[in-house]
Formats: sequence, C-alpha cells, structure tokens
Amino acid sequence: MTTRTFRPYDPEELWLLPPSPRDWLPEDHLAYFLADLVEELNLQPILATYGGVTRGIAPYHPQLLVKVLLYAYAVGIPASRQMARKLEEDVAFRVLAANQRPDFRTLSDFRKQHLPALAELFVQVLKLCQRAGLVKLGHIALDGTKLKANASKHKAMSYGRMVTEEARLTAEVTRLLAQAEAADAQDDAAYGPDRRGDELPVELARREHRLQTIRAAKAVLEQEAQAEAALTQAAREAHKTDGPRRGRPPQPPSPVPHPKAQRNFTDPESRIMPASEAKGSVVQGYNCQAAVDAQAQIIVAADVTDEANDKQQAQPMLTQVVATTGAVPRVISMDTGYFSEANVTALTALGCTPLSPPDRQLHSQGIPAAPRGRPPVGLSVADRMRRTLQTTRGRRRYARRKAIVEPVFGQIKQGRRYRQFLLRGLRQVRGEWALICTTHNVLKLWTALRRRRPRPGEGVRALRGEQKATGHGRR
Repeated sequence: MTTRTFRPYDPEELWLLPPSPRDWLPEDHLAYFLADLVEELNLQPILATYGGVTRGIAPYHPQLLVKVLLYAYAVGIPASRQMARKLEEDVAFRVLAANQRPDFRTLSDFRKQHLPALAELFVQVLKLCQRAGLVKLGHIALDGTKLKANASKHKAMSYGRMVTEEARLTAEVTRLLAQAEAADAQDDAAYGPDRRGDELPVELARREHRLQTIRAAKAVLEQEAQAEAALTQAAREAHKTDGPRRGRPPQPPSPVPHPKAQRNFTDPESRIMPASEAKGSVVQGYNCQAAVDAQAQIIVAADVTDEANDKQQAQPMLTQVVATTGAVPRVISMDTGYFSEANVTALTALGCTPLSPPDRQLHSQGIPAAPRGRPPVGLSVADRMRRTLQTTRGRRRYARRKAIVEPVFGQIKQGRRYRQFLLRGLRQVRGEWALICTTHNVLKLWTALRRRRPRPGEGVRALRGEQKATGHGRR
C-alpha cells in the first residue's frame, strides 16, 4: 500500500527568521487600510492630554489604541473585554497592536477619557470621503432609528406608580423602624444597655435605598414638568396679542408630571420609544439620526436624541450637514415624521429642496395622477408639498429615499450587530453613535478604494496628496 506524502508539518519547529506582520494578512485587508488611515488623522487633541515626561510605566501609544478601537467598531466588536481577547487570538488585532496586548481596562478607560476627541474623527473621515469623490450632496436622505439603551425597560417607573410606591415604601420603612426599635428595647432588657443597636436590618436597608431612588427620580420628573409648564405658559402669553381666538380658552399647563411620565433607574436619560423593527412594541432606548448621501451611502451628519419624535431634528441635522461638508445639498428627502410647515420653510430658505409627505402613505392607496400645469396660487405649504410629490419628478426623487438611508441602518444593525449601546447617558451615547457612523464611512471608503485596486496604502496617500495640493492639510 502506497503511503501518501504530505507537506512538512511540525508545530514545535522554531522560526529561524523573525516573521513580518505584513505577511500575515492579505495586502488589501481592512486592518492595513485602517492603520494607514489613522496615521493620517489629527490625533493632537488626544496627544495633548498626556503632558510631558513623567515617572512610572510608559503608556500605550494613542495611535495603537485608536487603531484597535476603530477596527473593533468596524467589525462589530465594541466591548472592551472582547477587544482584549481578540488582541490575543485574532491576527488582524495583533497586527494593528504590533503584538502588544493592552488589557480591557486600558481600552475602556481610553475610550471613556477621549470619547469627545474620538467622536470628532467623524468629520476628518468624512473629509477624506469627500476627497475620494464619495460625497456629491445632490441628494441626501434623513431618517432615524431606535437603538436600545444599556438599560431594561422593566427598570423604568411611571410618575403615577412612583407616588403609589413612595407611600407604600414610606409605610413599610416606618413599620420596620418600629420593629427595629422594639427589638432593640427587647435586646437591651435581655443583654443590657451597652449593646449596639444601630445596625439596620437588611430588609429595611433595601427598602430605604429604593425609597431614596424613587424620590430622586420623582423629583427630576417634577422639575422637568415645571420647566415645561413655564415654557408653555410663556409661549401662550406671547401669542395673546395675535387677536381674538374662537372656541374654549386652552387649559393652563400643569406643573405636575403626567401619571404616565416615566424615568429609568439604570439610564435616566433614555426613554421608552416605539421600536423601529416591530410595530406596536416599545424599547428603552434613544433615537439615532443619520443623514446619508446618495452617491455611496456615506453618512454626512449623525446625532442622537432622547425624543421619540423626529420633527425637531430636521433643521439641526441639515445645519450639521452644512457644517461638516461645507455645502448645502440640493435635495433632502425625509419621511412623514419630519414634516412641518416650519421645517419646509426653513430648509427651503437654506437653499435646499425638501421632500417630505405631510400624510402617511399607505400601501393600499393607489397612485394619483400626476398634476399638470402651474400650481394654483394660494396653496398652503402642505398642499404645495403634496402636489410636488405627485409629480413624476417628485415621485421619482422621493422613491430613492428608502434605497439611500434604510440600507445604512441595516448595515449597522444587522450587518455589524449594533442593536444596543454599551455606554449610558445622552453625551456618552452620542459619542458611541459617532464612532459607529465613523467606522461605517471607513468601511465605505475602504470598499471604494479597493475597487480602484491601488497598491497597499496608496489610496490613503493619494487622498493625503490631494489635501496638500489644495491646501487643506490635516494639521
């Protein structure tokens, strides 16, 4: 019987020459592209925090930590413990870290300390995407998606239940205190007056802590209700001079929170919102906004709000687009949730053509015939928008909205598995969403340059050369 010959295989064999990390991955791998990209970014806001030479162990280089963080977010691994494990097991992570292994606490603390500076990398990466011709601003689409907070909706409590629970817990604490005093008196009679009797029973300590938490949350809801009532009353006073109004006078705003107003004990800044995926369900989370350019699905503006309604986000998002790109898009398409006469008027005044239907579109509705001729004089803003969207051109433009922005949310939430934030609080969540959107743009830039098949690192160098030629360097 003939014995088959195999290639030599000796796991215990020592390498005679040191290996090169550049040989461990394909030449066009994302890790190499991201390493070259980070070296062209301005990390001075991070470097400035380290100061001069001091005693102690030298810290890890910020470029190393930024590369690891951005690559981890790009491949859907935002947890610091998972990153630390990948630095031991994953070749791409080891290449980026030059075989160094910062622990999970170092990675977590670096992200926490420099989150605002890391969020600012969004603009720098966006500028590179513009240089690469991936942003045209001919048509952008704006939409929002609900992302789960790092908190359970079962840890939220309504104001009405807070009032009930406060009364119940107060009665229980009073009863338990009376029991503790009776027990202390019994122990003093049995063992003498020198025994300590100030220890709280475990049951009493737990209820007192919960009572304090409920009272603190209840006080915040009351302050918010009072502030909102004051603003509403001031607005009504300002409109009293507009002339007589028909019907019953409006009821004065109540400074007491609505019984259904809720506050979460784990992440108080998150809110109960309608879920984006399953209609009729709710999620404890945040409303993540993204404005996406039609050319290559590059995110040109990103933000997070604790308001479930999108109507107040249209103007701030377009303002951010202008600030980050330096230009006004020709067309911006939005769904019905963004429509208001004030939004349409403001966006038009900025030089942009907004497309946002005033009415929710139902699949059962037929397609109306396209209007002809000039629009009638005296149409309201809503009627003019309806007429624009019924034209052949308006219908064709607005139909592109879903193909521009909704795939981006699918790539983020389904492709990279970002369905829940790791950080808590609105400021922290905004920084994390900026990291998610930055790495989305990095992936789009990497894919576009791979299609052009440049040599390793040439794509980033070419963009850098264009910046120097036009006088827009990174410094």
